Amino acid sequence: MGGSNKVQPLSSEVQQPLLAAVLYMIQTLAPHILSEAEAKRKRQAADRSLTSHKHPRHEAFLHNLERRVESGEPLELMTPAAAKDARARGLREENDPLAAVSLSALARECGTRQFYGAWLPALRPDLERAFALVGACAPYGRHAAEVEGADGQGHVACTEPLFSTELKFLVGYLATACGLAVAALAGMRHCELGELVVGCRQPSQEIAPGLFRYRLAGKLIKGQPLGGVRDEWVVTREVCEAIDVAEKLLGPDAAPGTSLFHPVFCDTTYQNFRAWVNGPTGQRLGLAPIPEGAVTPRALRRTLAVEIAYRPGGLLAAKLQLKHLSVATTEGYAARPGGAQAKFLAEINELEEERNIGILTDIYRDYQRGIMPSGPGARDLISLFSSVDGRLHELIELAPQLVDSDQEVVAMLTARAHTLHLGTANYCWFIDPAKALCLRLAGTPDADRPLAGMCDSARCPQATHHPCHRPVWEESRRTAKVFIGSLSRRQKTERARLETSVARAERVLAEIDQVAAGAAGKDEI
Repeated sequence: MGGSNKVQPLSSEVQQPLLAAVLYMIQTLAPHILSEAEAKRKRQAADRSLTSHKHPRHEAFLHNLERRVESGEPLELMTPAAAKDARARGLREENDPLAAVSLSALARECGTRQFYGAWLPALRPDLERAFALVGACAPYGRHAAEVEGADGQGHVACTEPLFSTELKFLVGYLATACGLAVAALAGMRHCELGELVVGCRQPSQEIAPGLFRYRLAGKLIKGQPLGGVRDEWVVTREVCEAIDVAEKLLGPDAAPGTSLFHPVFCDTTYQNFRAWVNGPTGQRLGLAPIPEGAVTPRALRRTLAVEIAYRPGGLLAAKLQLKHLSVATTEGYAARPGGAQAKFLAEINELEEERNIGILTDIYRDYQRGIMPSGPGARDLISLFSSVDGRLHELIELAPQLVDSDQEVVAMLTARAHTLHLGTANYCWFIDPAKALCLRLAGTPDADRPLAGMCDSARCPQATHHPCHRPVWEESRRTAKVFIGSLSRRQKTERARLETSVARAERVLAEIDQVAAGAAGKDEI
């Protein structure tokens, strides 16, 4: 196809640790980083109000040092660069025990902007005593809270002590994580991210008890009149959390309408974020390293579309409820059918068509090799394949030189491929809503899509099972048996329900294994 999307999705080796790191930063580290950023803002505001004309009394310094000793609070270190500069200028001696201690920070705490060298001789004994007792460290993150490591292997401090510049970088990594989260979980393009501003979150709407719809207001610029038109995205809770953190990073004085992602994260900011994840801090927090690979909003959008279309139970679903992302995208289209989210849904639908045709073609090739489908809907599917075989033979006899068998097979299977819906443990061929067991159970016979959450593929006449579904059924049987073993004698009702579940799983497994054995027997003959 000449107009097909050429952007390649991220590999699972990049996507999985990237998404894990982004969500860990937003959901676990963000409150602590925001707290330190606020402490820095307050400290800088207080420092700006100081003058160098006020000379604190000697007792003020002694009181400060005594307070530190009693509370065990370390003195403040200078940055390595500042300490090196002080030695180069002859302000500190190389072997001075106070060579790296920030005396200016001590002076600011006592009410003046500058520490004068003439004060040091009188204060040195008390300073050296305090330094020996409590030590010194960077000013931020001194009392870091313990958080669970990203690898689940115990708790670690959310951060080590940081200098001002290091905290600035950490805030930048969190801002990058927010942009990555929105791009990865909403499918927004670069330009659409750039139109998100402070106040873009709309009030959440409770559409059912405990079930909320989250929306973002933005602008649609491409192909629109100058200034763009108002647009709206329906998103998941995780995206709203990322927007909330991004707004807080701008500080309490950020005015409504201030751009959240300006400049929008680029390759440089992403590479800095990746270096932090792969570096000592990320490893201390238990984050998995992110391999090399280009990560852009376009690639993240393409990856999300492929995940929703091709892998509804795949890698992304292991970290998030992928169904919620799919529902949010569909609701966004319904809310604004001409909006940007509609184009994203169209891309997903195209991929679903390709996926369905590919799956059905593979099943047909299995059929030709003797690997039959099983399940209540197997007979109908086998009948379809038999008719396709018959039609192919007719075409080959009429014009063998004109028949491209693969192309003809796809053409004949396309109509049936449109009815395919992927279940967790089966394929649903939604041909006749009146026959769909899930719709009958729900009392919605006129629905245009199956209700996957109510699927009982062992009884539905439009469901089939294939070798790829065997691991799911095997896990279901194993889990049910484990639960049965943990039940007491009194839990008879629960035992009966689980035994029924085991029996159903064993029946499905036997059917899958039977057709596989039949195919193997044919190969031997």
